[in-house]
Amino acid sequence: MRKLLLSNDDGVHAPGLKALHDALSSHASIRVIAPDRDRSGASNSLTLSKPLSLMAMDNGFYSVDGTPADCVYLGVSDIWDEKPDMVISGINHGGNLGDDVLYSGTVAAAMEGRSLGMPAIAISLAGHRYFETAGRVAASLAGAAAELDLPPRSLLNVNVPDLPWEQIKGFRVTRLGHRAPGAQPLAIEDPRGRTRYWIAPSGPNADTGEDTDFAAIEAGFVSITPLQTDLTRHNALDDVQGWLDALSHST
Repeated sequence: MRKLLLSNDDGVHAPGLKALHDALSSHASIRVIAPDRDRSGASNSLTLSKPLSLMAMDNGFYSVDGTPADCVYLGVSDIWDEKPDMVISGINHGGNLGDDVLYSGTVAAAMEGRSLGMPAIAISLAGHRYFETAGRVAASLAGAAAELDLPPRSLLNVNVPDLPWEQIKGFRVTRLGHRAPGAQPLAIEDPRGRTRYWIAPSGPNADTGEDTDFAAIEAGFVSITPLQTDLTRHNALDDVQGWLDALSHST
């Protein structure tokens, strides 16, 4: 039986994580290791300033007082005798679309798994109701993942419309859309008169072309976007080299 490692960024008690576990438990041997609290927006950060605590819970899950990437790092290490065959992160409460992937702890957990040599999927529900739908999507994709041959250091970012299963129109392979800049930070005053700041919500969708993840979700389709951990803008290398050459000749 295949061995799956599940994690998330909403925390070990999140209903989306339980829904993911329940959807996959009859298809694979599962270990769940997730942050002990909500770590949304943690991105790919690792905890380097203190040791981590790994705690077994009554339901068989494990909690870690660290980030999503910490959890996956521990989960595929030699703590346990058997390594997983695959890492699945989610089900996130809310979509991870477009520029969201730069901040998402859900995507980061999957990226950490891929960086450590595991095939990986990040799955998010574009809402907060129909986790069962996202669980069925996860089960169907996990079962067929062995047949997909992605390039090295690649993973899948999956977003599911917040709809009953019967209303899902299908699956689309998409690219990331883009958001406009977010609003200004919200200044508040704490009880001692000091100014504090809330980070503002993400900006509105700015690139919603028909081939984007935004458009797929809006139309009722599951969005599947292949991502890569190599952030190099390869087609800009010659431009930067030409700029550097010109700069060196002018000095």
